[in-house]
Amino acid sequence: MKKKFLGFVVFTTSVSAQAAGFALIEQNASGLGNAYAGAAAVAEDASTIFFNPAGMTYIKGSQGVGAIHFIKPNAEFNNQGSVNAVGQPLGDEGPNAGNLALVPNAYYKTDLNENIKIGLGINVPFGLKTEYDKEWIGRFQGDMSELKTVNFNPAIAFKVNDKLSLGFGISAMWAEATLTRAVNFGGAGQGSVNIKGDDWGFGYNLGAIYQATTDTRIGIAYRSKVEQHLDGDAKFRRPAGVPNAGAAADGDVTADVSLPASLSLSAFSQLNDKWELMGDVTWTRWSQFERLAVYRNNGALLTETIENWENTMRYSVGVNYLYSEKIKLRGGLAYDEEAIKDEFRTVRIPGNDRKWVSLGASYQMNPTSRFDVGYVHLFISDASIDDNQIARNNGRVRGEYEGSVDILSLQYTHNF
Repeated sequence: MKKKFLGFVVFTTSVSAQAAGFALIEQNASGLGNAYAGAAAVAEDASTIFFNPAGMTYIKGSQGVGAIHFIKPNAEFNNQGSVNAVGQPLGDEGPNAGNLALVPNAYYKTDLNENIKIGLGINVPFGLKTEYDKEWIGRFQGDMSELKTVNFNPAIAFKVNDKLSLGFGISAMWAEATLTRAVNFGGAGQGSVNIKGDDWGFGYNLGAIYQATTDTRIGIAYRSKVEQHLDGDAKFRRPAGVPNAGAAADGDVTADVSLPASLSLSAFSQLNDKWELMGDVTWTRWSQFERLAVYRNNGALLTETIENWENTMRYSVGVNYLYSEKIKLRGGLAYDEEAIKDEFRTVRIPGNDRKWVSLGASYQMNPTSRFDVGYVHLFISDASIDDNQIARNNGRVRGEYEGSVDILSLQYTHNF
């Protein structure tokens, strides 16, 4: 599968990732309530290892963080003139393609000395899974697309002086990709193909936080791209009488996977003893995702889809209200641009722009333990699709996706 493809979370079964493209920004529950505004500057707990490792200098002692995210997408396809693959029935629109998903992450941070901190994050920075009914209209273009990832992120932070902190981390990411679709064998009937491969890839993240005033700090963070070369195989289910040969032959495949780089600029300000304000702008380099192509080991092209994605921006603002010494209330708004152009939208990745409205709260149970909860509703713009693959015997999918996402996140933080 030699391709610019997509990263996916270990447990997700959602049809739409929760940030642009297939990125998963859900890396803690404490930030979800603010729509992740100010994520590179807040440095509220050890999850800063993901958002900006320099933030570890703001956390005293040893700390562990564990979070779980319950993600429920809703996605419905409305047919508007699709055409069946030659010799095959059209099929149906399919049921709601969104299913409940669970996404975990965990972090640990400790001090080497007063100015040097180290930590480890285990997370899933990208996530998507599209899965349709086996007899749906677009089954010859795609019925399931998945790539599971697990990212291990050790990091170190340095407090240069009272104003400046720096951080650096390494990413070791395992990925496993799976693509399935129905295959049109004409008069012989309908079969299917399952393509699967895995590999490890490596990258890094770095950041800085500048304490502009006693109450205000600015953070900047960068996550590098992660290149992966997947090795796997293609297995066909053929109708009776169709030989294991030619275009329908089982065999080994390879894939080049490029998970995009991102750059974030954040600000956090303590306005007074009750209110905190934060904001964030994040750029992601999705333009590297130009095509989705699957190659056999001998160099023969198995399948190809032109993607031509665009770089995106994400904007967010958030506010905290310190209700009491133990309770903090959160709120946030965000706008997340989609990388997919209408003319290149496919059934495998049918996303569109997202608007976030989020709420959350923190409860300090005792001096060492804190519980966070966050909730967000994502309004996803209707996504039109017109993918004509009649010339390839895969039919034409023409219609519109309607979607939304609800996320509930829980987090426990413990100081040792």
